[in-house]
Amino acid sequence: MLNIRIPAAEQKKTWHIIVIILIILETILVASALIPEQVWARLLSQSANASLDSPYPLSIGPGIIIFLYLLPAIIGFLCRDWQRALLYAIFPLWVGLGVFLVLGSAKIGIFYLVTSEHIGANINLLELFASLGILGWLARNLFKPLGS
Repeated sequence: MLNIRIPAAEQKKTWHIIVIILIILETILVASALIPEQVWARLLSQSANASLDSPYPLSIGPGIIIFLYLLPAIIGFLCRDWQRALLYAIFPLWVGLGVFLVLGSAKIGIFYLVTSEHIGANINLLELFASLGILGWLARNLFKPLGS
């Protein structure tokens, strides 16, 4: 039987590339979720349901949401240490919220960031994504002894 071994450095590099691709995918999903319905209605003006569907058809909407919330856990699962799991899970949210807040404050004003409803919602999202990333990392460490 042919036994092929991949060097550890090459395997580690492959896992890093997969994690980076997942982070980019999560950033795109978070950014598209934060774009208001009015913008989607203007961008997708040829669609009758553009303001309801956002960029995704209504039929795959629940799948996109499930994928959006599974990605931080998957990213956390693929990380070797908890610091990276936490950082990589919330980084796309920081980017998406940063762009959203900059664009929102440009229209509404500088104090858009410090309104109580936005602070609470943003903190809750950061906590959720951080928790999902850490849960993914914990799952990795729980399953690691089983494979050893």
